[in-house]
Amino acid sequence: MAQLVHVTDPADPRLADFVRLRDVNLRKSLEAEHGLFIAEGEKVIRRAVGTGFPVRAFLMAHRWAEPLADLLDALPDVPVYVADDATVEGVAGFQVHRGALASLERLPLPAVDEVLTRTRRVLVLEDLVDHGNVGALFRCAAALGVGAVVLSPRCADPLYRRSIKVSMGAVFAIPYARMSNWHDGLGTLRSAGFRLLALTPDQAAVPLDKAPMGERVALMLGSEGDGLSSRWLDAADEAVCIPMSPEAMAGGVDSLNVVAAGAIACHGLMRS
Repeated sequence: MAQLVHVTDPADPRLADFVRLRDVNLRKSLEAEHGLFIAEGEKVIRRAVGTGFPVRAFLMAHRWAEPLADLLDALPDVPVYVADDATVEGVAGFQVHRGALASLERLPLPAVDEVLTRTRRVLVLEDLVDHGNVGALFRCAAALGVGAVVLSPRCADPLYRRSIKVSMGAVFAIPYARMSNWHDGLGTLRSAGFRLLALTPDQAAVPLDKAPMGERVALMLGSEGDGLSSRWLDAADEAVCIPMSPEAMAGGVDSLNVVAAGAIACHGLMRS
């Protein structure tokens, strides 16, 4: 049976994994140094544990101990720190509406070529730096049947708390890998037999629903502001677009944000 440890001091050193969760720079440093990440909310915590990530500690409001009792009892050696809402907020730096937090150990990421062996449809993200956008695109990929996600070196961390939260735990459901070399990173996909489609707002490109798919396809999405780099656009087998309505174009709406475009594109990617 889980042993609940009642805490009252937000500065308690045993709670160091959970401090200042909205301080991006601090969290990047702390999580990298200790090889950890934070899951928030019962559903996300259960998904993370079910995926096999080892748990370091729990922090939660008292009322969450009962709904999570079966999980806590299955991990009797993991400390479970319980506190009132004010103490939890004092540690995390904000009101934790979902009531429960878990600190988990990161697992080694697979190599890009390893995740490619298990799928025919891949989403490739170049330099997306917004954690919420990365999480949302993982959710789109998982919901629409894309088999894996490949990240360029500078993409935001899918295991950052906001990425996990926005993805609703989809970052645990879909395999992903990070390129070690942006300059030549697409070569691994091409060597694995993937046709590279570069999504662009340029309406002169081939409409996505008209583009030949082939047996193995990788769909490339670029950064929130500039889109795909010229190098990746040039390296693609074909540039594709989501056709915009003439009325939208006339009104100055000539593109979609990266998450909306990604959702539509993932649906189109799975049509064959």
